[in-house]
Amino acid sequence: MNFTRLFALLTIAILASAEDWPEWRGKGRLGLWNESGILDKFPESGLKIRWRTPIKSGFSGPAVSQGLVSVLDFESTGPNKGLERAVAFDEKTGREVWTRSWEADYTGLSRSYATGPRSTPTVDGDRLYALGARGILVCLNARTGELLWQRDFTRDFKANIPGWGTVGSPLVEGRLVIAVVGGEPGAKVMAFDKFTGKEVWRALDSSTEPGYAHPVIYEAGGKRQLIIWHASAVASLNPTNGELYWQLPFNAHLGLAVATPVKSGPLLLISSFYTGSMMMELDNAAPAAHMLWKGKSQSEIQTDGLHALINTPVIDGGYIYGIDSYGQFRCLHARTGERIWETLDVTKEKARWSTGLIVRHQDRYFINNDRGELILARLSPKGYQEISRTPLIKPTSTAGIGRRELGAVNWSHPAYANRHIFARNDEEILCASLEK
Repeated sequence: MNFTRLFALLTIAILASAEDWPEWRGKGRLGLWNESGILDKFPESGLKIRWRTPIKSGFSGPAVSQGLVSVLDFESTGPNKGLERAVAFDEKTGREVWTRSWEADYTGLSRSYATGPRSTPTVDGDRLYALGARGILVCLNARTGELLWQRDFTRDFKANIPGWGTVGSPLVEGRLVIAVVGGEPGAKVMAFDKFTGKEVWRALDSSTEPGYAHPVIYEAGGKRQLIIWHASAVASLNPTNGELYWQLPFNAHLGLAVATPVKSGPLLLISSFYTGSMMMELDNAAPAAHMLWKGKSQSEIQTDGLHALINTPVIDGGYIYGIDSYGQFRCLHARTGERIWETLDVTKEKARWSTGLIVRHQDRYFINNDRGELILARLSPKGYQEISRTPLIKPTSTAGIGRRELGAVNWSHPAYANRHIFARNDEEILCASLEK
Protein backbone atom coordinates (compact mmCIF):
# COMPACT_ATOMS: atom_id res chain seq x y z
CA MET A 1 0.00 0.00 0.00
CA ASN A 2 1.16 3.54 -0.72
CA PHE A 3 2.73 4.97 2.48
CA THR A 4 1.01 8.32 2.00
CA ARG A 5 -2.35 6.60 1.77
CA LEU A 6 -1.54 4.41 4.80
CA PHE A 7 -0.60 7.50 6.84
CA ALA A 8 -3.83 9.22 5.80
CA LEU A 9 -5.91 6.19 6.82
CA LEU A 10 -4.16 5.97 10.19
CA THR A 11 -4.74 9.68 10.76
CA ILE A 12 -8.44 9.30 9.93
CA ALA A 13 -8.71 6.33 12.32
CA ILE A 14 -7.08 8.28 15.13
CA LEU A 15 -9.30 11.30 14.57
CA ALA A 16 -12.40 9.11 14.39
CA SER A 17 -11.64 7.63 17.81
CA ALA A 18 -10.94 11.03 19.39
CA GLU A 19 -13.74 12.91 21.08
CA ASP A 20 -14.25 16.49 22.30
CA TRP A 21 -16.15 17.48 25.46
CA PRO A 22 -18.03 20.61 24.34
CA GLU A 23 -20.46 21.09 27.25
CA TRP A 24 -21.55 20.04 30.74
CA ARG A 25 -20.98 16.27 31.21
CA GLY A 26 -19.84 15.93 27.59
CA LYS A 27 -21.77 15.74 24.34
CA GLY A 28 -25.50 15.42 25.03
CA ARG A 29 -24.86 15.94 28.78
CA LEU A 30 -24.83 12.17 29.21
CA GLY A 31 -21.72 11.73 31.37
CA LEU A 32 -20.52 9.21 28.79
CA TRP A 33 -16.99 8.98 27.35
CA ASN A 34 -16.63 6.79 24.26
CA GLU A 35 -12.98 7.01 23.23
CA SER A 36 -10.78 3.99 22.62
CA GLY A 37 -7.11 3.62 23.52
CA ILE A 38 -7.66 4.49 27.20
CA LEU A 39 -5.45 2.98 29.90
CA ASP A 40 -6.63 -0.02 31.94
CA LYS A 41 -5.17 1.22 35.23
CA PHE A 42 -3.24 4.24 36.45
CA PRO A 43 0.58 4.23 36.55
CA GLU A 44 2.03 3.73 40.05
CA SER A 45 3.99 6.97 39.56
CA GLY A 46 0.77 8.88 38.78
CA LEU A 47 -0.67 10.28 35.58
CA LYS A 48 1.57 12.07 33.11
CA ILE A 49 0.72 15.77 33.41
CA ARG A 50 0.92 17.41 29.99
CA TRP A 51 0.56 20.96 31.30
CA ARG A 52 -0.56 23.13 34.20
CA THR A 53 -1.71 26.73 33.84
CA PRO A 54 -2.73 29.20 36.59
CA ILE A 55 -6.36 30.38 36.73
CA LYS A 56 -8.58 32.20 39.20
CA SER A 57 -11.29 30.76 41.46
CA GLY A 58 -14.61 29.14 40.57
CA PHE A 59 -16.58 25.90 40.30
CA SER A 60 -16.97 25.95 36.50
CA GLY A 61 -15.88 22.79 34.72
CA PRO A 62 -13.89 23.01 31.47
CA ALA A 63 -15.22 22.39 27.96
CA VAL A 64 -12.91 21.04 25.24
CA SER A 65 -13.64 21.71 21.59
CA GLN A 66 -11.68 22.25 18.39
CA GLY A 67 -8.29 22.45 20.06
CA LEU A 68 -9.29 24.84 22.85
CA VAL A 69 -10.06 24.31 26.54
CA SER A 70 -12.57 26.87 27.82
CA VAL A 71 -13.46 27.57 31.45
CA LEU A 72 -14.96 30.31 33.63
CA ASP A 73 -13.34 31.87 36.69
CA PHE A 74 -13.55 34.91 38.99
CA GLU A 75 -10.96 37.57 39.78
CA SER A 76 -11.82 39.42 42.98
CA THR A 77 -11.42 43.20 43.02
CA GLY A 78 -12.98 43.83 46.46
CA PRO A 79 -15.60 42.50 48.89
CA ASN A 80 -18.24 40.64 46.79
CA LYS A 81 -17.03 42.37 43.62
CA GLY A 82 -14.82 41.30 40.78
CA LEU A 83 -14.56 40.15 37.19
CA GLU A 84 -16.04 36.94 35.88
CA ARG A 85 -13.90 35.65 33.04
CA ALA A 86 -14.21 33.21 30.17
CA VAL A 87 -10.73 31.94 29.36
CA ALA A 88 -9.58 29.70 26.50
CA PHE A 89 -6.35 27.69 26.54
CA ASP A 90 -4.55 25.79 23.81
CA GLU A 91 -5.46 22.12 24.30
CA LYS A 92 -1.94 20.87 23.54
CA THR A 93 0.16 23.35 25.52
CA GLY A 94 -2.07 25.11 28.06
CA ARG A 95 -1.08 28.48 26.61
CA GLU A 96 -3.75 31.13 27.20
CA VAL A 97 -5.30 32.03 23.83
CA TRP A 98 -7.89 34.63 24.87
CA THR A 99 -9.77 36.06 27.87
CA ARG A 100 -13.11 37.88 27.99
CA SER A 101 -14.27 39.44 31.28
CA TRP A 102 -17.34 41.22 32.65
CA GLU A 103 -18.10 42.84 35.99
CA ALA A 104 -19.88 40.74 38.61
CA ASP A 105 -21.33 41.76 41.98
CA TYR A 106 -21.81 38.73 44.25
CA THR A 107 -23.70 40.66 46.91
CA GLY A 108 -26.67 38.55 47.96
CA LEU A 109 -25.08 35.20 47.15
CA SER A 110 -24.26 32.82 49.97
CA ARG A 111 -20.97 34.23 51.26
CA SER A 112 -19.27 30.84 51.44
CA TYR A 113 -19.85 30.32 47.73
CA ALA A 114 -19.13 33.79 46.36
CA THR A 115 -15.94 32.53 44.75
CA GLY A 116 -16.78 32.21 41.08
CA PRO A 117 -19.01 30.91 38.27
CA ARG A 118 -20.66 27.51 38.55
CA SER A 119 -21.68 26.62 34.98
CA THR A 120 -19.64 24.96 32.25
CA PRO A 121 -19.24 26.83 28.93
CA THR A 122 -21.13 25.39 25.96
CA VAL A 123 -19.28 25.39 22.63
CA ASP A 124 -21.37 25.23 19.46
CA GLY A 125 -19.29 25.50 16.30
CA ASP A 126 -17.59 28.90 16.27
CA ARG A 127 -19.63 30.22 19.23
CA LEU A 128 -19.25 29.81 22.97
CA TYR A 129 -22.05 30.43 25.48
CA ALA A 130 -21.19 31.16 29.09
CA LEU A 131 -23.32 31.94 32.14
CA GLY A 132 -22.02 33.69 35.24
CA ALA A 133 -23.17 33.22 38.83
CA ARG A 134 -25.17 36.48 38.76
CA GLY A 135 -27.09 35.71 35.59
CA ILE A 136 -24.90 37.29 32.91
CA LEU A 137 -25.23 35.22 29.72
CA VAL A 138 -22.65 35.93 27.01
CA CYS A 139 -22.14 34.65 23.49
CA LEU A 140 -18.51 34.80 22.38
CA ASN A 141 -16.53 33.90 19.30
CA ALA A 142 -15.05 30.57 20.40
CA ARG A 143 -11.76 31.21 18.56
CA THR A 144 -11.10 34.81 19.58
CA GLY A 145 -13.27 35.60 22.63
CA GLU A 146 -14.97 38.48 20.81
CA LEU A 147 -18.26 39.43 22.49
CA LEU A 148 -21.14 38.82 20.06
CA TRP A 149 -24.06 39.49 22.42
CA GLN A 150 -24.94 39.58 26.11
CA ARG A 151 -28.08 39.30 28.30
CA ASP A 152 -28.41 40.25 31.97
CA PHE A 153 -31.10 38.17 33.68
CA THR A 154 -31.69 40.58 36.57
CA ARG A 155 -31.76 43.72 34.43
CA ASP A 156 -33.51 42.33 31.35
CA PHE A 157 -35.95 39.85 32.91
CA LYS A 158 -36.26 40.84 36.59
CA ALA A 159 -34.72 37.56 37.67
CA ASN A 160 -34.30 36.85 41.36
CA ILE A 161 -30.94 35.08 41.56
CA PRO A 162 -31.10 32.18 44.06
CA GLY A 163 -28.80 32.08 47.08
CA TRP A 164 -26.19 29.80 45.54
CA GLY A 165 -26.13 31.65 42.23
CA THR A 166 -27.11 30.84 38.67
CA VAL A 167 -25.85 27.40 37.70
CA GLY A 168 -27.56 25.77 34.68
CA SER A 169 -25.14 25.63 31.75
CA PRO A 170 -26.60 27.10 28.51
CA LEU A 171 -28.10 24.43 26.25
CA VAL A 172 -27.95 24.73 22.45
CA GLU A 173 -30.84 23.26 20.45
CA GLY A 174 -30.85 24.04 16.73
CA ARG A 175 -30.97 27.84 16.35
CA LEU A 176 -31.77 28.31 20.05
CA VAL A 177 -29.75 28.64 23.22
CA ILE A 178 -31.84 27.71 26.27
CA ALA A 179 -31.20 28.92 29.82
CA VAL A 180 -32.75 28.66 33.27
CA VAL A 181 -33.41 32.33 34.03
CA GLY A 182 -35.90 32.67 36.90
CA GLY A 183 -37.34 35.82 35.30
CA GLU A 184 -40.71 37.56 35.28
CA PRO A 185 -43.33 37.18 34.04
CA GLY A 186 -43.39 33.47 33.27
CA ALA A 187 -39.70 33.24 32.45
CA LYS A 188 -38.25 30.56 34.68
CA VAL A 189 -36.74 29.11 31.51
CA MET A 190 -36.10 31.03 28.30
CA ALA A 191 -34.85 30.42 24.76
CA PHE A 192 -32.84 32.95 22.77
CA ASP A 193 -31.81 33.11 19.14
CA LYS A 194 -28.27 31.78 19.41
CA PHE A 195 -26.99 34.19 16.76
CA THR A 196 -28.54 37.44 18.03
CA GLY A 197 -29.57 36.90 21.68
CA LYS A 198 -33.16 37.88 20.87
CA GLU A 199 -35.83 36.25 23.03
CA VAL A 200 -37.71 33.47 21.20
CA TRP A 201 -39.86 32.01 23.98
CA ARG A 202 -40.31 31.89 27.75
CA ALA A 203 -41.98 29.28 29.95
CA LEU A 204 -42.89 28.31 33.52
CA ASP A 205 -43.98 30.53 36.36
CA SER A 206 -41.21 31.92 38.58
CA SER A 207 -43.13 31.99 41.87
CA THR A 208 -40.76 29.26 43.10
CA GLU A 209 -36.97 29.18 42.81
CA PRO A 210 -35.39 28.03 39.54
CA GLY A 211 -33.13 25.54 41.29
CA TYR A 212 -29.58 24.67 40.23
CA ALA A 213 -29.99 21.75 37.83
CA HIS A 214 -28.64 21.92 34.29
CA PRO A 215 -31.30 21.69 31.54
CA VAL A 216 -31.11 18.59 29.39
CA ILE A 217 -32.91 17.23 26.30
CA TYR A 218 -33.97 13.59 25.92
CA GLU A 219 -35.90 11.72 23.23
CA ALA A 220 -39.08 10.08 24.55
CA GLY A 221 -42.65 9.53 23.39
CA GLY A 222 -41.66 10.37 19.84
CA LYS A 223 -40.53 13.89 20.82
CA ARG A 224 -37.45 15.75 21.91
CA GLN A 225 -38.23 16.81 25.47
CA LEU A 226 -36.50 19.62 27.35
CA ILE A 227 -36.31 18.51 30.99
CA ILE A 228 -36.27 21.31 33.56
CA TRP A 229 -35.95 20.29 37.21
CA HIS A 230 -36.72 23.28 39.39
CA ALA A 231 -37.46 23.77 43.09
CA SER A 232 -41.09 22.59 43.00
CA ALA A 233 -41.42 20.21 40.04
CA VAL A 234 -39.92 18.37 37.10
CA ALA A 235 -41.19 19.80 33.82
CA SER A 236 -40.97 18.65 30.21
CA LEU A 237 -41.15 21.31 27.50
CA ASN A 238 -41.16 21.39 23.73
CA PRO A 239 -37.66 22.85 23.14
CA THR A 240 -38.72 24.63 19.94
CA ASN A 241 -41.50 26.77 21.47
CA GLY A 242 -41.59 26.22 25.25
CA GLU A 243 -44.94 24.40 25.23
CA LEU A 244 -45.45 22.41 28.45
CA TYR A 245 -45.75 18.68 27.78
CA TRP A 246 -46.02 17.51 31.39
CA GLN A 247 -45.03 18.44 34.93
CA LEU A 248 -44.76 16.34 38.11
CA PRO A 249 -44.52 18.00 41.54
CA PHE A 250 -41.39 17.48 43.64
CA ASN A 251 -40.48 19.87 46.44
CA ALA A 252 -36.71 20.26 46.62
CA HIS A 253 -36.12 21.71 50.09
CA LEU A 254 -34.16 25.02 50.05
CA GLY A 255 -34.38 24.92 46.28
CA LEU A 256 -31.70 22.23 46.11
CA ALA A 257 -32.59 20.79 42.72
CA VAL A 258 -28.98 20.22 41.67
CA ALA A 259 -28.11 16.84 40.12
CA THR A 260 -28.81 16.55 36.40
CA PRO A 261 -31.94 14.46 35.61
CA VAL A 262 -30.80 11.07 34.30
CA LYS A 263 -32.60 8.93 31.71
CA SER A 264 -32.23 5.23 30.96
CA GLY A 265 -34.75 3.71 28.54
CA PRO A 266 -38.17 4.89 29.75
CA LEU A 267 -36.87 5.78 33.24
CA LEU A 268 -36.07 9.34 34.37
CA LEU A 269 -34.44 9.95 37.76
CA ILE A 270 -33.95 13.02 39.94
CA SER A 271 -32.27 13.03 43.36
CA SER A 272 -32.07 15.74 46.02
CA PHE A 273 -30.07 16.23 49.24
CA TYR A 274 -33.03 16.58 51.61
CA THR A 275 -35.99 15.17 49.68
CA GLY A 276 -34.34 12.09 48.24
CA SER A 277 -35.08 10.58 44.84
CA MET A 278 -38.04 10.27 42.49
CA MET A 279 -38.15 7.85 39.60
CA MET A 280 -40.49 8.61 36.70
CA GLU A 281 -41.50 6.45 33.78
CA LEU A 282 -41.85 8.16 30.42
CA ASP A 283 -44.67 7.23 28.07
CA ASN A 284 -43.48 5.45 24.94
CA ALA A 285 -46.26 6.77 22.68
CA ALA A 286 -46.58 10.43 23.68
CA PRO A 287 -44.75 13.08 25.73
CA ALA A 288 -46.11 12.15 29.16
CA ALA A 289 -44.81 10.68 32.43
CA HIS A 290 -45.93 9.22 35.73
CA MET A 291 -44.15 8.67 39.05
CA LEU A 292 -42.86 5.13 39.48
CA TRP A 293 -41.58 5.56 43.04
CA LYS A 294 -40.44 8.27 45.42
CA GLY A 295 -38.28 8.18 48.54
CA LYS A 296 -40.01 8.72 51.88
CA SER A 297 -37.22 10.29 53.92
CA GLN A 298 -36.99 14.08 54.32
CA SER A 299 -33.81 13.85 56.40
CA GLU A 300 -30.24 14.47 55.26
CA ILE A 301 -29.01 11.87 57.78
CA GLN A 302 -31.69 9.15 58.03
CA THR A 303 -31.87 8.54 54.29
CA ASP A 304 -33.81 5.66 52.76
CA GLY A 305 -32.69 5.50 49.11
CA LEU A 306 -30.40 8.03 47.49
CA HIS A 307 -30.12 11.69 48.53
CA ALA A 308 -27.65 13.04 45.98
CA LEU A 309 -26.47 16.64 45.81
CA ILE A 310 -23.39 17.58 43.83
CA ASN A 311 -22.97 14.26 42.06
CA THR A 312 -25.26 13.17 39.24
CA PRO A 313 -26.17 9.48 39.62
CA VAL A 314 -25.98 6.96 36.79
CA ILE A 315 -28.36 4.20 35.73
CA ASP A 316 -26.76 1.06 34.34
CA GLY A 317 -28.37 -2.32 33.67
CA GLY A 318 -31.45 -1.62 35.74
CA TYR A 319 -29.54 -0.26 38.74
CA ILE A 320 -28.80 3.24 40.07
CA TYR A 321 -25.33 4.17 41.32
CA GLY A 322 -24.78 7.44 43.15
CA ILE A 323 -23.44 9.17 46.24
CA ASP A 324 -25.71 9.90 49.20
CA SER A 325 -25.80 12.98 51.42
CA TYR A 326 -22.86 11.97 53.62
CA GLY A 327 -20.60 10.30 51.09
CA GLN A 328 -22.15 6.83 50.97
CA PHE A 329 -21.77 5.37 47.48
CA ARG A 330 -25.00 3.40 46.94
CA CYS A 331 -26.59 0.97 44.53
CA LEU A 332 -30.39 0.92 44.18
CA HIS A 333 -32.78 -1.15 42.12
CA ALA A 334 -33.95 1.30 39.44
CA ARG A 335 -37.58 0.16 39.30
CA THR A 336 -38.19 -0.06 43.04
CA GLY A 337 -35.65 2.19 44.78
CA GLU A 338 -34.61 -0.73 46.99
CA ARG A 339 -31.08 -0.31 48.31
CA ILE A 340 -28.73 -3.11 47.25
CA TRP A 341 -25.43 -2.03 48.82
CA GLU A 342 -23.41 0.95 50.02
CA THR A 343 -19.75 1.74 50.63
CA LEU A 344 -17.55 4.65 51.75
CA ASP A 345 -14.63 3.42 49.63
CA VAL A 346 -15.11 6.20 47.04
CA THR A 347 -15.22 9.24 49.33
CA LYS A 348 -13.21 7.77 52.25
CA GLU A 349 -15.07 9.84 54.86
CA LYS A 350 -18.63 10.07 56.09
CA ALA A 351 -19.04 13.83 55.87
CA ARG A 352 -21.81 16.21 54.84
CA TRP A 353 -21.81 16.80 51.04
CA SER A 354 -18.88 14.43 50.53
CA THR A 355 -19.11 13.48 46.87
CA GLY A 356 -17.63 12.33 43.58
CA LEU A 357 -18.33 13.00 39.90
CA ILE A 358 -19.12 9.91 37.82
CA VAL A 359 -18.45 9.38 34.10
CA ARG A 360 -18.99 6.09 32.29
CA HIS A 361 -16.36 4.68 29.94
CA GLN A 362 -17.25 1.34 28.29
CA ASP A 363 -17.87 -1.17 31.12
CA ARG A 364 -16.20 0.91 33.84
CA TYR A 365 -16.40 4.32 35.47
CA PHE A 366 -14.07 7.22 36.09
CA ILE A 367 -14.93 8.91 39.40
CA ASN A 368 -13.43 12.18 40.63
CA ASN A 369 -13.90 12.28 44.39
CA ASP A 370 -13.78 15.64 46.13
CA ARG A 371 -10.44 14.79 47.73
CA GLY A 372 -8.85 15.43 44.32
CA GLU A 373 -8.40 11.74 43.49
CA LEU A 374 -9.27 10.02 40.22
CA ILE A 375 -10.72 6.52 40.56
CA LEU A 376 -11.29 3.82 37.97
CA ALA A 377 -13.93 1.28 39.03
CA ARG A 378 -16.52 -1.23 37.92
CA LEU A 379 -20.03 -1.06 39.33
CA SER A 380 -22.54 -3.89 39.55
CA PRO A 381 -25.33 -5.04 41.86
CA LYS A 382 -22.73 -7.41 43.36
CA GLY A 383 -20.70 -4.48 44.67
CA TYR A 384 -18.10 -1.77 44.11
CA GLN A 385 -14.90 -3.00 42.43
CA GLU A 386 -12.04 -0.52 42.45
CA ILE A 387 -9.50 -1.00 39.68
CA SER A 388 -7.16 1.90 40.30
CA ARG A 389 -6.83 5.23 42.13
CA THR A 390 -4.41 8.15 41.75
CA PRO A 391 -4.01 11.75 43.01
CA LEU A 392 -5.08 14.24 40.33
CA ILE A 393 -5.53 17.77 41.66
CA LYS A 394 -5.26 19.61 44.97
CA PRO A 395 -8.62 20.35 46.66
CA THR A 396 -8.75 24.09 47.33
CA SER A 397 -12.39 25.05 47.99
CA THR A 398 -13.50 25.53 51.60
CA ALA A 399 -17.03 26.65 50.69
CA GLY A 400 -19.51 25.39 53.27
CA ILE A 401 -17.80 22.05 53.81
CA GLY A 402 -17.62 22.04 57.63
CA ARG A 403 -15.07 19.65 59.06
CA ARG A 404 -13.29 17.67 56.37
CA GLU A 405 -10.12 15.62 56.67
CA LEU A 406 -8.20 17.58 54.03
CA GLY A 407 -9.68 20.98 54.93
CA ALA A 408 -10.87 21.63 51.38
CA VAL A 409 -12.69 19.95 48.48
CA ASN A 410 -12.73 19.93 44.69
CA TRP A 411 -16.24 20.14 43.23
CA SER A 412 -15.47 21.10 39.63
CA HIS A 413 -16.53 18.56 36.98
CA PRO A 414 -13.57 17.59 34.77
CA ALA A 415 -13.62 17.12 31.00
CA TYR A 416 -12.57 13.89 29.28
CA ALA A 417 -11.41 14.55 25.73
CA ASN A 418 -8.93 13.25 23.18
CA ARG A 419 -7.52 10.63 25.60
CA HIS A 420 -6.88 13.22 28.32
CA ILE A 421 -8.56 14.56 31.43
CA PHE A 422 -8.81 18.31 32.05
CA ALA A 423 -9.38 19.35 35.66
CA ARG A 424 -9.31 22.64 37.57
CA ASN A 425 -9.33 24.02 41.10
CA ASP A 426 -9.18 27.61 42.37
CA GLU A 427 -5.51 27.96 41.42
CA GLU A 428 -4.80 26.03 38.23
CA ILE A 429 -6.16 24.02 35.33
CA LEU A 430 -4.28 20.91 34.19
CA CYS A 431 -4.24 18.34 31.42
CA ALA A 432 -3.24 14.74 32.18
CA SER A 433 -2.90 11.80 29.79
CA LEU A 434 -5.23 8.80 30.06
CA GLU A 435 -3.81 7.16 26.94
CA LYS A 436 -2.56 3.56 27.00
